[in-house]
Amino acid sequence: MAAKIKKGDRVVVLTGRDSGRTGEVIQVMPKDERALVRGVNVVKKHQKQTMNQEGGILSKEAPIHLSNLAMADPKDGKPTRVGFRVLDDGRKIRFAKRSGDPIDG
Repeated sequence: MAAKIKKGDRVVVLTGRDSGRTGEVIQVMPKDERALVRGVNVVKKHQKQTMNQEGGILSKEAPIHLSNLAMADPKDGKPTRVGFRVLDDGRKIRFAKRSGDPIDG
């Protein structure tokens, strides 16, 4: 199955504490069906001090389920579904169903 959301994509959070916020995908975990989004779903983690790392309370992004994310339309930034289209030269690209604009390429 082709990936509808990839690393570097601009996405909108649909549900949860951060609904409506946008961010860039840092990492996608296809086996877990989750993704890390920059600046979204930030949690505080208490870190114990070690020899090479300082202790304290760190803020870091927690993974979000892919069903709670939608691609941001390249035209207006609103959430859109993703479709696939094969071009005349044989390349397969993703496009935004909302506006019809290509997402990559």
